Amino acid sequence: MDDGRRPSADDLLVLLAVGRSGRYTTAADELGINHTTISRRIAALEQAIGGRVLTRTPGGWELTDLGRDALAAAEAVESAVDSLSTTGPRQLEGVVRISATDGFSAYIAAPAAAQVQRSHPRIAVEIVATTRRASQQRSSLDIEIVVGAPQVRRAEAIPLGDYCLGLYGSRDYLTEHGTPESVDDLVHYPLVYFIDSMLQVDDLDMTTGFAPAMRESVTSTNVFVHVEATRAAAGLGLLPCFMSDRHDDLIRVLRDSVSIQLSYWLVARPETLRRPVVAAVVDAIHDRMAEQREVLLGTV
Repeated sequence: MDDGRRPSADDLLVLLAVGRSGRYTTAADELGINHTTISRRIAALEQAIGGRVLTRTPGGWELTDLGRDALAAAEAVESAVDSLSTTGPRQLEGVVRISATDGFSAYIAAPAAAQVQRSHPRIAVEIVATTRRASQQRSSLDIEIVVGAPQVRRAEAIPLGDYCLGLYGSRDYLTEHGTPESVDDLVHYPLVYFIDSMLQVDDLDMTTGFAPAMRESVTSTNVFVHVEATRAAAGLGLLPCFMSDRHDDLIRVLRDSVSIQLSYWLVARPETLRRPVVAAVVDAIHDRMAEQREVLLGTV
């Protein structure tokens, strides 16, 4: 400290809110104060401990090394305040924002969010459906779900589990065009998959190496479009088994030859994972992944 003052507990709790969200505006909404007050509290804290606790990045505010030290103290203050509650078990309350792929969002994240809601009605879960690499600045997100092991800084990457892609055709399409008997036959069939030039995920980009060049049919950035285009007889779709096997009109072909296993990973800041509301959502995601393991792998 450069002036003999001790850091204020209130200022530490402001840092906690900013450090977890990466945004002054989000912290202000959470704490019920205005943006100017957030700035003033952070400035007072920096003066008290003698250094910068936050640094500006393109994606928002990131903690400095000193800021991470101060955050640990802030978490201790929060824990002490929470322990003073005399009204029984603390009711978790807050907003958790998740970014995940389309299929994961619908079949894993949404049921997990519903599970959290049943136990903690005051937790709101926002799900942003997108297929991309893990971002290096995740100030607007609490949790990211990505495909393949990510390379990230100042974040934890946690493996969630595997899922399988298989090759599917609609019953009507296969009746009209025949069922491929070998991988070599696939050169005669159009492929329903992602738009190659817009695909940002390396693991998904490499999956089509199983076959000779298949001409493109319907392509999309959304895997639900892949499923429905395949059901509509646009060609053979390279689809997640957990999304396709629920449709009786889709038939998996070349099961032994085309079975591509990929992995889901969860990415979040360490300080974000320590938030009780986020921990509740992460636990529910793990529960759902375990429950759906065989479905995800296409073995049921």
